[in-house]
Amino acid sequence: MTNLSLVFMQAAAPQQGSSWGFWIMIIAMIAIMYFFMIRPQNKKQKELAKFRNGLQQGDEVITAGGIYGRVKTVEATFVILEIADGVRIKIDKNSIYANVNDTQQDKK
Repeated sequence: MTNLSLVFMQAAAPQQGSSWGFWIMIIAMIAIMYFFMIRPQNKKQKELAKFRNGLQQGDEVITAGGIYGRVKTVEATFVILEIADGVRIKIDKNSIYANVNDTQQDKK
């Protein structure tokens, strides 16, 4: 009777497979996440940093808050925008989102 119970216990126990399949699947998932999520985001951040560093006086830009304005002064960490005749605001360079001309060309 004890032999019969051992046979049933062995049959009910899950079979141990190779752990290589598990590791290959984990590595594949990490690679997919990198190429579809992380890499494009890093590329976009680099392009935005390049755009912000290349700001010049007279550029028409949009801030992260949706304010349209023309760049009057560019400093190391901030920008002075003219949002209306004689109305100027000082904003952080990191809050500049896009060039107005680029966004209008994308919509066409």
